Amino acid sequence: MPTITVYYGDNLTVLRSLPSESVALIYIDPPFNTGKVQARTQIETVQDAEGDRTGFQGRRYRTIEVGSMSFGDAFDDYLAFLEPRLWQARRILQSNGSLFFHIDYREVHYCKVLLDALFGRGCFMNEIIWAYDYGARTQSRWPAKHDNILWYAKDPKAYQFDLDACDRIPYMAPDLVGEEKAARGKTPTDTWWHTIVSPSGREKTGYPTQKPRGIIDRIVRVHSRPGDTLCDFFAGSGTLGESAYEWDRDSILVDNNPSALEVMEARFRGKQVVWRGWPPGSP
Repeated sequence: MPTITVYYGDNLTVLRSLPSESVALIYIDPPFNTGKVQARTQIETVQDAEGDRTGFQGRRYRTIEVGSMSFGDAFDDYLAFLEPRLWQARRILQSNGSLFFHIDYREVHYCKVLLDALFGRGCFMNEIIWAYDYGARTQSRWPAKHDNILWYAKDPKAYQFDLDACDRIPYMAPDLVGEEKAARGKTPTDTWWHTIVSPSGREKTGYPTQKPRGIIDRIVRVHSRPGDTLCDFFAGSGTLGESAYEWDRDSILVDNNPSALEVMEARFRGKQVVWRGWPPGSP
């Protein structure tokens, strides 16, 4: 049975304590340095004829706010914050391991230059574009509806990439490829079309910036093997840990936000979890 190990504390301190070449895959979704407070409000709805929402068949519902979560997302020197953590990330990666760095258009160019310096330009394998279509649409420019995921291999001549384990997606023009191919689907390119986590879906934890399982599952299945150890040291809602567990991988998660640990406690209930420093004051 796989194990999820969750650390509550500073991720740089935890990374320094981990053995070299002990992790097969790292996925991180660090703060995007938006200069804002990232927040999500959790709501419930109850049927009420005088409610503020209309649902199926015209039924009215009343919204009840049940809580909110937030974290600051602004750094005076973003790259100076990231650099020592990324250096440690490279150190703990196995020789055939990979790093997936999830960021957006505001910082991706700066982060790529930093990662090129730390890993070597030859270790850059792909920039994956995660494209989605949800949320507000500005009228003053093209709406930003994608994130960037940078893939670096520790050794560009020897890395894990099992395309046979990848999920398949529909052809955009199935009539052009024939019945058999259309039924089987195709493997993705470096542009991944996938919806965000539904605000009202079962997957939603209420944590700000939660990423969908579909994106993380694809990375886990293709770039690691059962029995491997995976790591996310900006763990947030713990999506990597849940994905690793479901695909028979161990995982190491780190976060210093109590709200994140509370979400993970609920999310991992019934799974084999080792808690480090949580609740506060524990070993």
